Amino acid sequence: MDGVIVDFDSGVNRLNTKTLAQYVGKYKNAPGVFALMDPMPGAIDAINRLAYKFDVYILSTAPWDNPTAWSDKLNWVKQHLGKPFEKKLILSHHKELLCGDFLIDDWDKHGTSKFQGEWIQFGSPQFPDWDAVEDYLNQRV
Repeated sequence: MDGVIVDFDSGVNRLNTKTLAQYVGKYKNAPGVFALMDPMPGAIDAINRLAYKFDVYILSTAPWDNPTAWSDKLNWVKQHLGKPFEKKLILSHHKELLCGDFLIDDWDKHGTSKFQGEWIQFGSPQFPDWDAVEDYLNQRV
């Protein structure tokens, strides 16, 4: 989710001064930060359009040291993606264990490079934004 569907920095920018000082360099562990994030530009519309052609799931890793991250990510999906994505959120530290044709992720962590399908590296020169990702996937249908 972070850096692909949600704008991580938007959540950090909404943290209060005390929390910012307490979690310097480890903002992902700040309680509530994941609930404060805005969608990435174009993400919601692209995901909803792709869901007509693909069986789309949201796969994310939640920081182990931030227990609110798990529920915050669930609530974010409910708020921004709604009913069509009910029970389509998977939280895992081992993305290579999941099956699928495509994985859209921004970095090679938590098993992304070992994923059995095709890894679409969001933010790379080939896939700089959701328009590029959506164009690519629409050619694969």
